[in-house]
Amino acid sequence: MTVRPTEAADLDRILPLITPDPGVALTADTYRSRLATGEYRPEWTWTARHTPDGPPLALAVWWGDPDDGLPSALDGVFVHPSVRSAADRTDLAARLLTTAHTAYATAGADTAPDYHLMLPGDWRDRPDTAAAVAWRRDAAGRAGLPVSLERLRFEWTPPAGVPEPSGRLLLQPEPDDEVFVELFRRVLVDTLDTDTRKEAERLGAEAQARADVAFYRDTMPGDRSWWRVARTPGGEPVGFGIPSRNHAAPVVGYLGVLPEHRGHHYADDILAGITRILATEAAATRILADTDLTNTPMAAAFARTGYRNTSRRLVLSAR
Repeated sequence: MTVRPTEAADLDRILPLITPDPGVALTADTYRSRLATGEYRPEWTWTARHTPDGPPLALAVWWGDPDDGLPSALDGVFVHPSVRSAADRTDLAARLLTTAHTAYATAGADTAPDYHLMLPGDWRDRPDTAAAVAWRRDAAGRAGLPVSLERLRFEWTPPAGVPEPSGRLLLQPEPDDEVFVELFRRVLVDTLDTDTRKEAERLGAEAQARADVAFYRDTMPGDRSWWRVARTPGGEPVGFGIPSRNHAAPVVGYLGVLPEHRGHHYADDILAGITRILATEAAATRILADTDLTNTPMAAAFARTGYRNTSRRLVLSAR
């Protein structure tokens, strides 16, 4: 078995593997378009074959920012229909992923990129989808991605209406990054965001707060001028909101309420402000947002503010 990254000449041979599948949202058209932007690359697309030049039996597609040297997420894993049994699919995919992860580690990656599966909300009740997820999940676990996290995907569109200010909070621009570092640090207390909590435990609260500010400022393509600090009319900080965007659409980048102000639905006011900024300054025709399945207060805030739960994201990671 030969496992290797693709070359430009392989395109016509790999596209037939990117077929509709209940366990993956990636399409051949999406692959072509992101290949053109540099979000997908031949060297980030790996295949497993019986021989070096034989037809591909399995395919894995990683995504990364066009300016990055290494990918940051795994978007899709496909196995040829001729490999029928779940056990054989798992074995083949695990070998493919393990080989690619080893190459990325050699190139300097600290951990294997997370694997993101976009799924319908009732995916566990759909036998074909559950089966398609199962062998991919087993393969990812064997390749070093044993930890799973399920997140809810929400979407706002103009028919939901642009929420009006309630008057309870003032959302004010703040050019000083250090103010946001302090706010990020303070909202870490008892946060329900799993990834943020785990990274803070690993790095420390101060380092995690600085990493968050740097990520939204330097990596996300949203405007720094959109960031807002939420204060009471008397000037007391309550929380903050970071409207942003990714390469697909405007997004609710981050929203935090300080521990001493939780329980008053202030998240609704901050989310409404984020939505207004993106609807006006970014001319958003849709706004995307994710929150952990277990973060029920945030999910409720999205629902109250006119966001609709459209799908779930299953994230498989190394830690």
